[in-house]
Amino acid sequence: MKKEMKFSKRIRHEIDFPWPKIPFNIVLVNPMIPPNTGNIARLCAATHSVLHLIKPLGFDISDKQLKRAGLDYWNKVDLIVHENICDYFDKFRDTKKYFFSTAAKKDHAEINYTEGDHLIFGNEPLGLSDEIINSNEEYCCNIPIKLNAVRSLNLSNAVSIALYTALRKIS
Repeated sequence: MKKEMKFSKRIRHEIDFPWPKIPFNIVLVNPMIPPNTGNIARLCAATHSVLHLIKPLGFDISDKQLKRAGLDYWNKVDLIVHENICDYFDKFRDTKKYFFSTAAKKDHAEINYTEGDHLIFGNEPLGLSDEIINSNEEYCCNIPIKLNAVRSLNLSNAVSIALYTALRKIS
């Protein structure tokens, strides 16, 4: 016999939090999996972060899976799409950027983040290119994982960990 679950009309609470005046920027370089990007878009809406997508994308921006993962929050997302990585770097030449990679030696939690920083992530199968990592080595950081267990974290999980760490550590 199945027991029916009943849910009350709960009161939701927004916890007092020191949100930055200048939002963080989440940058996805050539993302490939629509549900990951949709989940990250929802995270950006929830934190008032700006989402940058750098082409080529592994999906159409109107992809059904992308929209489904972001639910009905897309109108709350500050989305900027760049034609390529050079276009992005040209537009944001003078901003502080942190590059997330399992190739980095610095723990992401050791960084003194500031409002408006750009947190940059590579795509799901490959991560960031060697060229990007090598030319920005001092700004590369890593989220600790057991490498003998997995290659990397899911992209949307990594972005969540990094963004909330940055929000908690704004200096």
